[in-house]
Amino acid sequence: MHTLTDAPTFRKMEYPLNGRSGLRVHTGCGSYGSSLVCPPYTPKPEETHRVLDEYSVSILFECERGQVKRIAAKLEKEVFLSDLYKAFGLGSGPCRLCSECSFEEGCRYPDEARPSMEACGIDVYETARRHGFTLNVVKDYSDPQHSFGLVLIK
Repeated sequence: MHTLTDAPTFRKMEYPLNGRSGLRVHTGCGSYGSSLVCPPYTPKPEETHRVLDEYSVSILFECERGQVKRIAAKLEKEVFLSDLYKAFGLGSGPCRLCSECSFEEGCRYPDEARPSMEACGIDVYETARRHGFTLNVVKDYSDPQHSFGLVLIK
């Protein structure tokens, strides 16, 4: 497993977009519509594509399940404070910061909440594989599970 310490930095990384990722999240995720960083509140693949085209450097990383959004937010902050103000982190999976999202008041944890790559239409499997990570479909809960995050830098 790759770790954050050996996460590669990519220049003009390829981010395969996949409308089916959003479809899977829409129809197969019990968290759909449950938070401001879950669909339908996340960018559609076309909008994600326009945003990704503005970046030329990014970091794709693999970490333990349940840690990816925290690490993406922390890494984004470190990069931002290094005067790379366009930094933005993406995680994986649904938001678990609150038991119920405060839609009317806005996010209670804007420094930590991040959308997932798959919610924005990024094909995580293809992205990871194109950049040297091994990722297979989890067929059983006993199978190894991999979580990926992406920090867009500049």
